[in-house]
Amino acid sequence: MLGFLGIDVGSVSTNFVVIDAESNILVHLYLRTQGQPIRVLQEGMQLVKDSLPSTFTIAGVGTTGSGRILAGVMIGADVIKNEITAHAVATSFLVPEVQTILEIGGQDSKIIILRNGVVTDFAMNTVCAAGTGSFLDQQAARLNIPIENFGEIALRSKNPVRIAGRCTVFAESDMIHKQQMGHNVEDIIAGLCEALVRNYLNNIGKGKEILEPIAFQGGVAANLGIRAAFEKALNKKIIIPKYFNVMGAIGAAILAKEEVKNRKTTSFRGFAAAEQEYQASSFECTGCSNACEIINIQMNRSIIARWGSRCGKWEHV
Repeated sequence: MLGFLGIDVGSVSTNFVVIDAESNILVHLYLRTQGQPIRVLQEGMQLVKDSLPSTFTIAGVGTTGSGRILAGVMIGADVIKNEITAHAVATSFLVPEVQTILEIGGQDSKIIILRNGVVTDFAMNTVCAAGTGSFLDQQAARLNIPIENFGEIALRSKNPVRIAGRCTVFAESDMIHKQQMGHNVEDIIAGLCEALVRNYLNNIGKGKEILEPIAFQGGVAANLGIRAAFEKALNKKIIIPKYFNVMGAIGAAILAKEEVKNRKTTSFRGFAAAEQEYQASSFECTGCSNACEIINIQMNRSIIARWGSRCGKWEHV
């Protein structure tokens, strides 16, 4: 049996998806990156290998996310794509005719506008719109509430309080102030969800034509309170795709399938590649005033990839 592997390496999570020739999801993994992308990539590859039959063949690999180049080099990717493209491809597959994608992950947020299946506009996190997932995690811990219950508690609110959500520092300070004034936790959490959505729409969604169908994805989509706040603010139905937290990896897998369709070969190094010894290092190029930071990736003490220079001087190994 043949399949295609997609990997999305972000600062908070590293996700793996394997699809078959019809793009059915066979394997999906969501792992915490924990600041160690190389180790998590190796761990994830072993889990993917263990999840598949021994006769299964990976016929193509795609990578995306902030660590897409690193993953692409380590694993041997056939296609390395930005997150906007990967998310648009995956959502268009799972939510046909989608026109707006709201995406909030652990460290970044984005909005993607599609018309007739083509990306026509997008925006990524600007001031104080990043880190929403991490901030919700912190507030859940501060309130001693499991993050899994955070959204459900918000839905119990009858009278959400207004939280200053322009930035997370103000939001936390205002939440504490509202607690001291005696507001109940349900109303404070619901108010926080509304504040975060208001901040998202005022920054990332500013000036965008938000049309239905609207898909909401990324790790924060698990929070029912945020979804309810979006529906209240937009007065529109919000769709959460089944695999909302691994959409980038799904898109990368679909793109890999399309990439190898014609050339009938793959650059995949095999699962054994994940067992090699990798090391990342960097240095500052002094060749000109750009002072680019050059990244080296070594496998078994040999440099296998290098990137970071604006002029391309160091790109060839």
